[in-house]
Amino acid sequence: MVKLTGAQAIVEALKKEKTKYVFGIPGGSTLPIYDVFYDSDIRIILARHEQCAAHMADGFARASGVPGVCMATSGPGATNFVTGIATAYMDSSPVVAFTGQVSRKVIGKDAFQEADVIGITTPITKHHFQLKNALEIPKTIWMAFKIASTGRPGPVLVDMPKDVQLESGDMEFPEKVEIRGYSPNYDPHPVQVKRAVKLLMNAERPLIIAGGGVIISGASAELIKLAELLLAPIAITLMGKGCMPEDHPLFLGMTGMHGTPDSNKLVNEADVILAVGTRFSDRTTCKLECFCPEAEIIHVDIDAAEVGKNVKVSLPIIADAKIALQQMYNGLLKKSKKKKSPWFKRTKELTEYIESQKYNDDGYINPIKLMSQLRKTLSLNAIITTDVGLNQMLAALYFKVLKPRTFISSGGLGTMGFGFPAAIGAKVARPDVPVIAIAGDGSFLMTAQDLACSTTENIPVIVLVLDNKMLGMVAQWQRLFYNRRYSSTELKGVPDFVKLSEAFGAEGVRLESIKDLPIIMKRAVKSDVTTVIDVPVSPEANVFPMVPAGAGLNDIMWGEG
Repeated sequence: MVKLTGAQAIVEALKKEKTKYVFGIPGGSTLPIYDVFYDSDIRIILARHEQCAAHMADGFARASGVPGVCMATSGPGATNFVTGIATAYMDSSPVVAFTGQVSRKVIGKDAFQEADVIGITTPITKHHFQLKNALEIPKTIWMAFKIASTGRPGPVLVDMPKDVQLESGDMEFPEKVEIRGYSPNYDPHPVQVKRAVKLLMNAERPLIIAGGGVIISGASAELIKLAELLLAPIAITLMGKGCMPEDHPLFLGMTGMHGTPDSNKLVNEADVILAVGTRFSDRTTCKLECFCPEAEIIHVDIDAAEVGKNVKVSLPIIADAKIALQQMYNGLLKKSKKKKSPWFKRTKELTEYIESQKYNDDGYINPIKLMSQLRKTLSLNAIITTDVGLNQMLAALYFKVLKPRTFISSGGLGTMGFGFPAAIGAKVARPDVPVIAIAGDGSFLMTAQDLACSTTENIPVIVLVLDNKMLGMVAQWQRLFYNRRYSSTELKGVPDFVKLSEAFGAEGVRLESIKDLPIIMKRAVKSDVTTVIDVPVSPEANVFPMVPAGAGLNDIMWGEG
């Protein structure tokens, strides 16, 4: 045991969890902790908005696979965390968020900068704690990291009353704590594995849908081995992007609302679907009544609550994706290897791939060609983050990802402004690789103030702003379904992103021709400051293919006509 204040115990507990970075902004209710941080080896990265701090921790977690840590003061600091925490929750990202709180004696009395952050965040956290006394700090923080990073990962919030931080006591730091009622299941039931093997062996048209759970569990190698053994094509969800190299012959592309035609067609033609680490969101299934009408579905997920929630399945397997896929592979290996079948030939015959998509440049930069050219300029390990909207779908469809944890995007919540701060977090996690945020002009403006963080904290990232002077995805829907009535979607070309970037001490450059991209990117990758590249894109730019709302996967739109 060692006598420490609560603030000292919090910092010591963070050290024991091997925390090297905390993203946040200090305030009155966290001053005791920040005073201890002053003499610690933990690097505090000063964000300029708490939402950005949460996104940075999220980006750090997704790039590294270990929990990202963020900290905010009480009241508005804590409530500013909400969007970032909800983003991490929807995408199963391990974030440990610490919030200051007013002293215990005034909790519930509307004290200055008090907010019921536990009540506010209960629906968007995997678990939460409010410290009652200083002595429980070591075990609480141990549990917070354990819960955030095991089973289905997710954000955990620790609320810290100020007087608990000042309280002293003899602290004992346990090696392990029993968490009552928490015991994630990793191993699949052997009977279910045998049934899955039988279904897959007897399938004439097997297909795999791979989601984010494949990446989280580190199951990419097992996924590819199984697919190659079965000769089963693989469709991915948005969160599954990166689970396999996109130049693999069995790769079909993304399925769903903006899925590739190959993927959407074959998903609905399959007779057995192995869905791994996906929750069958509405963006993946589109109209449920039309989704996989003839298929028996094997659903592998570590979260039992997701199995059968959205789609009726034939065979549930509650387990870690890596373990389940390995056991299925072992079971299939004992059987005879599948031979090339009419189904395999069918997957090879489909040539209507989206790279042939026509696009009218209109004197602007063609964003489809931009994505292709960007891939050529970057190393395989380069990390791409995206915002949400046209920029996100263009990247998802046209930028080929070849390694896991190199594509980071807000899937479930669809958070505009996510990409840039997530890139900062990813760069902190992986300072050895280039990190590029693909943003829209509308989404970048939501968090652009943290250019100040990236420049003053010496975290150089690259921001590619697709500048169409519109809220692009909303404008696309207005073009297609609202008779081009652009209600509140025209951004009118404000601001000048080059001048804005320079005001924050970053490099600002405007891409005049796609031929200039390799030179600009080469310089940006080597730069020791953040570079913002303004890319003029047509205000009429759309992203296709897409499935309109209420339609099924086969009802693909290729353009306004």
